[in-house]
Amino acid sequence: MSSVTAAQVFAASPIVPVMVIKHVEDALPLAKALADGGITVFEITLRTDAALGAIKAISDAMPEAIVGAGTIINPEQFDDAVNAGAQFIISPGFSPELLEHSLKHQTVPYIPGVATASEMITALSYGLDHLKFFPAEANGGAPVLKAVSAALPQITFCPTGGVKESNLSNYLSLPCVGTVGGTWMIPQDAIEAKQWDKITELSKQAVELVASLRG
Repeated sequence: MSSVTAAQVFAASPIVPVMVIKHVEDALPLAKALADGGITVFEITLRTDAALGAIKAISDAMPEAIVGAGTIINPEQFDDAVNAGAQFIISPGFSPELLEHSLKHQTVPYIPGVATASEMITALSYGLDHLKFFPAEANGGAPVLKAVSAALPQITFCPTGGVKESNLSNYLSLPCVGTVGGTWMIPQDAIEAKQWDKITELSKQAVELVASLRG
């Protein structure tokens, strides 16, 4: 498993699927379905008991992928995710404690969630310029990002939360957006029904849509 930077994570895929995996046995077929559709960066959220096992399963079987952990809220989860094979760490909010802890893991990039200019400036003070804007739509969406980026042009964002096909173009038209996080290509009912071909097709459509929007 090679180390990556936050910039490389953002550049590696136009979409980062936010994956809630309830059963470890679903992890690998889900990841392969996404990869067959052109998506090879995965954010596996620590919202389920299966999450750490899913990170390990995908990391071990798919070394070409970039596997990360999301919904990290304390140092213990950070360490558990890294030990399971996570190559990047994302949190839903901004935590000075977590930022300080992340400095001990220079080879594993930390991407905090931010919603305000104050949080963004503080993140910059720690040397972090690739940030998650969350929850994107609830915090004003693309218009807010456009306004913020005028004042803080050095930050690259991954908006997540309410991002979907119908508003994707609003975000991708902004130079400050490096990638987006979403779930529309991995509907929970398709995962439960093990409809991996459907997820591959939805992933292909998502990748093609991003390509067309970015020209």
